[in-house]
This record gives sequence, C-alpha cells and structure tokens, in this order.
Amino acid sequence: MFDFVRKHTKIMMFLMFLLIIPAFVLVGVDGYRRMNGGGEAVAKVGSHGITQAEWDAAHKNETDRLRASMPNVDPKLLDSAEARYVTLERLVRERVMADAAQGAHLITTDARLARELQQNPTIASLRKPDGTMDMERYRQLAASQGLTPEGFEARVRNDLSMQQVETGIKDTAFATAAQAAAALNAFYERREVQVVRFAAADYAGKVTPSDADIEAFYQANQAMFQAPEVANVEYVVLDLDSVKKTISINEQDLKSYYEQNAARLSGKEERRASHILLNAPKDMPVAERQKVKDRATALLAQLRKAPETFAEVARKNSQDTGSAANGGDLDFFGRGAMVKPFEEAVFAMKKGDISDVVESDFGFHIIKLTDVKAPKQKSFDELRVGMEADLRTQQAQRKFAEVAVEFTNGVYEQSDALKPIADKLKLEVKTFANLQRNTAPAQAGVLANPKLLAAIFSADSVEKKRNTEAIEIGANQLAAARITQYTAARTLPLAEVKVAVRDRLVASRAAEMAKKEGQEKLEAWKANAAGASLPAAVVVSREQTQNIPAPVITAALRADTTSLPAWVGVDLGAQGYAVVRINKVLERPPVAEATLNQERDQVAQWLAGAEVQAYYQSLKDQYKVQIKVAKPNSAVPHPQ
Repeated sequence: MFDFVRKHTKIMMFLMFLLIIPAFVLVGVDGYRRMNGGGEAVAKVGSHGITQAEWDAAHKNETDRLRASMPNVDPKLLDSAEARYVTLERLVRERVMADAAQGAHLITTDARLARELQQNPTIASLRKPDGTMDMERYRQLAASQGLTPEGFEARVRNDLSMQQVETGIKDTAFATAAQAAAALNAFYERREVQVVRFAAADYAGKVTPSDADIEAFYQANQAMFQAPEVANVEYVVLDLDSVKKTISINEQDLKSYYEQNAARLSGKEERRASHILLNAPKDMPVAERQKVKDRATALLAQLRKAPETFAEVARKNSQDTGSAANGGDLDFFGRGAMVKPFEEAVFAMKKGDISDVVESDFGFHIIKLTDVKAPKQKSFDELRVGMEADLRTQQAQRKFAEVAVEFTNGVYEQSDALKPIADKLKLEVKTFANLQRNTAPAQAGVLANPKLLAAIFSADSVEKKRNTEAIEIGANQLAAARITQYTAARTLPLAEVKVAVRDRLVASRAAEMAKKEGQEKLEAWKANAAGASLPAAVVVSREQTQNIPAPVITAALRADTTSLPAWVGVDLGAQGYAVVRINKVLERPPVAEATLNQERDQVAQWLAGAEVQAYYQSLKDQYKVQIKVAKPNSAVPHPQ
C-alpha cells in the first residue's frame, strides 16, 4: 500500500484535490474553522464568534496571572461561575473594541509601537548595561505569554489601536464647575449626629440556651462546624540548584573561561572627567535651546585654541553648581553612573581629549577626559571560586531544559510513585502532613503554590493517588506531588464542637435581642423625641468618622434630611443595632484652590469613565453582541 503511494504521488495528490475541494465548497472555510475552533460560540460580536476553547484559554491565563500576583487568593473564587463570566465579558469587550478600531481605521504606527515598548518598564529591565536589548530574555518574556516576539508586538499594537477607541471619548470628557461642586459638596457633606449603640455583647448574659436549642442550632448550621479536607503528600522539586549538584566543571573549560573573561571579572574600568554644563531643560522652547547650544559651540571653539584653560573656563561658565568651583571635575566614575549620551562620549575618548558639544536632558556639555583607571587583572587562582560558580550556573541553565523533560515524562510514565524519578535525577522526596487546599499558615514555599495545590486536590489525584503533572512553580523550578492519604471535609461531631455551637447560638440570639430593642427605641423616640436618652452630638463625614462604624456613617449621610431632626436605624448584624439622630446638615469647610482643582479633575475622570461605558454599550448594540451563556445569579467580586 505505502509503496503504491510513494510510486504514484501525483495520482494521490489529484485524488486528494478532488476530495478536499468539494468539501470546502459544501462546508466552507468557516466550517473547517468551527470544527477546529473549540466548539460552538459562547458569544458573538457581529460575525465573529468566541468559542468555548478561547474562553477556557483566556480564563486559564487570567487565573494564572491572578494567582501569581495574589498567592493567597482562594482558588474556588477564581474558578467560580461568576469569575469565568467576568472573563467572557472581557473577551467580548476586547472584540468589540478591536472591531470599532478596525471600522474607524485606527492603526498603530511602528514609531508609536516602538515608543510604547521603550516606555514599558518590563521591557526596559531587559536592556543590557550597554543599552542594547537582551533578545534572549525578550524571547523568554514573549514565550511566557505563549507568544513569539512578533506575536507579542502584534498584540501590543492591537492593544494600542483599541485604546484609541476609548481615548477619543475619554479625552473629550469634562466637568463644569457646577457639576463638580454638586458632586463634591454631596460627597464631603458633614452632619451633626447622635448615635446610640445596642451592642450584641451586652445581651449575651441574658441568653441561656438549653441542650435542645444547641442541638437544633447545630443541625441547622452544620456548614459552620466542618473540618477542612486534608491530605498527606509526598513531593519532589526540580530546580536549578538540584541540577547544579550533578555538574562537574572541567579544568580546561575553567581556564578558557578565565582567558575570555579575566578583564571583566577583575573589575570595571573607571574614568575621570571634567565638564562644562550649560543648562537647557527638555521643555525649554526650541529657539532658546538653540541659543544655549550656540553659546556652547562658541565655548568649544575657544577651548580648541587653548585646551589648558578648560578648568578656568569651567569655573566661569559651567552651570553645574556641584563641579564648577572645581574646574568642572567630576572625579572617577564607571559605566552606568552618568546619563547615556554623557557616558557614551566619555568612554569613547582618549585621555586628554575634549569632546564635541554633547546634548543630554540637562542641557549641553563640553567634556574633557582627564584620567583612565584600568582595573588590575586578577590571577586565575583569585577568580577560581567565582568562575566555578558562574560556569556551574551556566551549564545548569543549559542542562535544565533537558532534565525538565525527563522529569516531566518520569512523573507521568510511572504515575503511582515519585521515588523512581527522584532516584534517577538524585532528588529528595519530601513529605508533608495535613496539607489543605487553601494555603494554611504552616504551608510555605512549594506547597503554598496555587497551581500545585490545585493539581494535588484535583479529582484524579484525590481518587487515584496518582502523581500530579510536573507543575512550573517558578523560573527554572518544577514540582510534582502525590497524595498518600486523603481525608475529605467533614462535619465535626456535636460532642467535639458543643462549646463553639453554644457560643455561636448565644451570639446569634444576643444580636437578635439587640436589634429588637433598638427598633423599639427607634419607634418610641420618633414619637417622643423629648423622651430620648442620647449621648452628646458629634459631627461626622466620610473623612471624619469619629470611630463610628462605616455602616452607621453611610446610613447617617444617606438619610433624608428634608425634615430635621431625622432618625434612622442601622442593622449591624452580629454586632447589634444602632439608632442615629441627625440634627444638622453642615457644609464642607473651605479648601485650598489646588485641592479643589484636583477634586474637579477626579470628577471629570468619573464622568469620562461613565461616558466610555455608555459608548461601549452603544457599540455593543451596533455590533449586535450576543452572550449565549446565562449570567450567574450572584455576582462575586472579581480580584483585580
């Protein structure tokens, strides 16, 4: 059969052509995309569909990001239906903005993209000491997000284009003085209040529950008295240090490394220079900045004729107050100590040279190189220990990828034990008892990693006691674990928790008694204010709470004050109840003009946000957005 295929390649290609082309005609290219696109669309934006696979991948990326930034976040919160729905809404928004940008022909130029990448602090951290980009680290950064450098740049370009859609609305928003005043006066308004607290703790002594009461409360609230699920685990960690232990350094490699790096390892070259600075800040008008440059050029011409007068000219003309009095002398410095243009000029000069006019963010410099201090080269023996460490690290980094593949395959292929792969790679199998799904205080390091915990407590791991997959828990760090004993979450017997049950019951009934008496007093005082026994009045606001609980402050500031005094009751839950009497409404004290301007800018930002949201809603209508997944009933705040 295979011989026939090899001998009749052209015939087979013709047959494949006849089979495939009609299929495209009948099903269409979009049909093939759907077959490979992760199933039916869960949302649509115009003609574009968002598939289940895209949603799952986006939520996984979002979950990984949040776990990395907030290690102690509850994994159940991230995996909830509400959190997943938030991710879907974000995907829809991105698709809407991308279509809007394309429809408005909003593009990002190469220059704008380059400027954005240069300003990005993460990208900036990848630069070498000489200012050039470390392309290997740049590729690693892109790969960590599942992208090539080209793909990463394309995504940044798309993001910038989408931002232009919102910017066109956001930058045109403003708040009038009247709008700002109305909003700010309401927000910073003060009120004179009298607050009576009915604390639940004051009623606890009046509660005497029977055994039957305790039993009934326990049966009705068993979720309060549960022991969490726990597992005894064994785990293995593969990291750079463990790979280093397996590496022996060849003497010849060490000598070659010395020959290639002795100068660098012996220390940095330092240079001594003097300069004349004429100040010209970046924001100086172009015409004035040019005048400063012309003056610097004239001084340079003067120095070319009489180089020996440099110190005298610096004392008379330099505007660098720190060095002018010393003839412009800056003492010795190494690379990285000066601004880039200055440094590049100095390290390109020969001793005694005077530079051309050098422009920096501070102004215009004329530089004279007065001395060069080259470090004394250290001997092989002096550098040996450090070189061995460097070489061992370099070789471990190169070897890690190879060992990581072996580790990953090993924990998967022999899934019922970690010892075989640990013995093979000379790793230590560690154990931990009573591990919890949510990070407990005793859990630290590897076992506090959310990804590893999620894998350990997955159904497959719990039910079959299999090894987890190799989980990347950090740079050059993999871990795998296996449950050796598992105890599911369980309701503790009443006999074990009877004291806790009684305390909960007493607290619950005490809060009910406090609330009841508070409500009765409120009605009585409303009917007969003269009979009210109230504490001294205090002035409160959102800025000055007077140590009064936030719910009480909020209720006092929201109360209807068309008729004073006004009364309001506040249910404080387990803390009891509060009754508030509002006597006066006081205007906000005068504030400095600068503060007022800042607050007006804040109001403008709030309005801009509201206008952007309204514009987005109109775009959703324009692009006929359909989210085909039902929104969860109870929205859980999504961590940001």
